[in-house]
Amino acid sequence: MRRLTGSTLALGLIASLAIATVAGCNASRPSDSSLVRLGHFPNVTHAQALVAHAMSREGRGWFEARLGPGIRIEWFVYNAGPSAMEAFFAGSLDATYVGPSPALNAHLKSGGNEVRILAGSAQGGSALLVPANSPLRVPADFRGKTISTPQLGNTQDVSCRSWLAANGFRVTQMGGDVNVLPAANPDMLLLFRDGKLDAAWTVEPWVSILERDLGARVFLEEDHIVTTVLASSAALLRERPLIAKALAAAHEELTRWLLDNPEEAQRIVAAELEKETGRKVSPEIIASAWKRLTFTTDIALEPLQEFVDAAETAGFVRDAPGLERLLEPPR
Repeated sequence: MRRLTGSTLALGLIASLAIATVAGCNASRPSDSSLVRLGHFPNVTHAQALVAHAMSREGRGWFEARLGPGIRIEWFVYNAGPSAMEAFFAGSLDATYVGPSPALNAHLKSGGNEVRILAGSAQGGSALLVPANSPLRVPADFRGKTISTPQLGNTQDVSCRSWLAANGFRVTQMGGDVNVLPAANPDMLLLFRDGKLDAAWTVEPWVSILERDLGARVFLEEDHIVTTVLASSAALLRERPLIAKALAAAHEELTRWLLDNPEEAQRIVAAELEKETGRKVSPEIIASAWKRLTFTTDIALEPLQEFVDAAETAGFVRDAPGLERLLEPPR
């Protein structure tokens, strides 16, 4: 098993800036100020959102109880980060749990005007896996092979492409020395099972599902990087700052609850994943995924700025805005 380093993650942002796309900036805002639209993905790396979404279904909403009287939450589920960022630009989403690469890319693409990160959420929980009997043992073995990722430009897609580039491979959107094939996680699972993939780069619970159900072998694990952040539209901070501040505080409280109540949290996460994906996830899978994750609200500017500096040095970004506004706190 190999692990990624900070320099590889810096290359990851470079790749993200080169390949990811976002929608235009003609945003329409909701007229109902009592409505807060939240997004997340059906992944264990978004555990806080899965718990909160489940509580909303049950009429005992976590965020509803803490954002103020009369506040309603509308949930949206995305496969990966670029789709959620497009929703920001379309004005159809207020906040979302998302990977750092799409959030950074959208921030830079908008000139620093559209995206803010309210807090960290999770670290770790992503990995590159190969079939148990795979001959792939070292990076050089991946030449001519096909690796699947959840979506073009999402955090795992960026990590995959940057890792390949760091190992001397030429990778393009349509091919190159290694074929990177974006596919939604459930589709990736079927492709892997049917022997149509040489490897998959994904996140929990899909890492543990591939490992336990299909006998996949972990080739490389990202166990210390920021996997998920809580991001918001800049409009939310500008137009409803008290809601943004309450959202960040409620997320921090929920993260503490998650750490204090792991068994109950895992049970809720498993049930919510089944509702969102139509697939039953065993308690063993959730427990396995939980061990790979660190839930924390910590987030720092310095490592994010290093990624942008590396991208500018490499010539992928010109006149990138500073990131100070990216972590602008709600007022």
